[in-house]
Amino acid sequence: MSPDTQPGNGRLDEVLERTIRDIDIPPRPTIIDRICHEVRQELPNFKLISQQIGADVSLAAGLIKTVNSPYFGCRSRCRSVQEALLMLGLDATSRAIAAISLRQAFPGSAHYERFWQASARIASLSGWLAQIVRKPGLRADDAYTYGLFRDCGIVILLRRFPDYMATLDRANHEAERAFTDVEIEVLPTNHSVIGSLLAQNWWLPEEISLAIRYHHDRDAIEHFESGLPAASRYLVAASQTAEHILQQVSGGSYTEEWRKLGPSCLRLLGLDPAALSELYEGGAAVMRSND
Repeated sequence: MSPDTQPGNGRLDEVLERTIRDIDIPPRPTIIDRICHEVRQELPNFKLISQQIGADVSLAAGLIKTVNSPYFGCRSRCRSVQEALLMLGLDATSRAIAAISLRQAFPGSAHYERFWQASARIASLSGWLAQIVRKPGLRADDAYTYGLFRDCGIVILLRRFPDYMATLDRANHEAERAFTDVEIEVLPTNHSVIGSLLAQNWWLPEEISLAIRYHHDRDAIEHFESGLPAASRYLVAASQTAEHILQQVSGGSYTEEWRKLGPSCLRLLGLDPAALSELYEGGAAVMRSND
C-alpha cells in the first residue's frame, strides 16, 4: 500500500467521509446503538437489551439461530435472547445483530438473491476454515461475520449506479489488474471502500473493517510491513480460500481473484495445494449442511 492509503491514515478517513455524502450507505440499526450504550455502562442492563431485541421477533429468532451455529463455539444450545446475551457477551452480540440486520437493510434485496446466497456460503466456509487452520487472532465467529460483510459494498453500488453490473462483470474477468482498479476507472469509489465504511459505521471491529478495505490488495495481504494487522490478513485469506472452495465444489461463479491472490492466501494459512484439495470434500459437506 502507498503511504496515502495505509490503514489508519488520515487521507483514508477523508476519502470515506467524502464517499458517505455521495453513496447511499444504510444507516446503523438502532439496536446496535442501544447495545453499544450498555457496553459503556459500568453495569450493563442485559435484561433491557434482551427485551429490546426480543421486541423484534425476526431479530430474536435470527440471534438464537446464529448463536447456535458452530462458529460461535457455544457448548450448550441457546433457547432465548437472554441466554444468547449471556453466552456471547455484548460485543459479540453486537456483531451477530449486525450480520442479521445486513440483508434487512436493503429494501427489495430479493433482487440480489444470488449475491446473498453466495455471501452466506462464503461466510459459513470461512468460519469452518478458521477452525481448521487455527491461526493466532483468527476466530471462527469473526471469519463468519467478515464473510457476510466482505462484499456488501457491491449491493450498495448496484443500487446506486445502474451500469455497475457491467463494471462488476469486467472486474470479475480481469486477469492482471486489481479488481478495485477496474471499478475506479468508471466510479468515484470501489466496493471495498464502501463496504469498509459500512462496517465502520455499524461499529464492527477494526480488523474486520480493514480486512474489507484491503481484500483485493495483494501487497497488503502478502507483506507484513504493509501495516495491515495480521488478524485482518488472516480474515482475507480465509474468505478468499473459502470462495475458491465454493467455486470448486459448486462449479460456478468463477472469477480471476484466486489466480491473483490465492498463492498469498495459501502461504498465510499454511496450506499447500495438496492440503487445499483435501478441503474440497469437507467444504462440500459444510455447504450441504447449510442448504
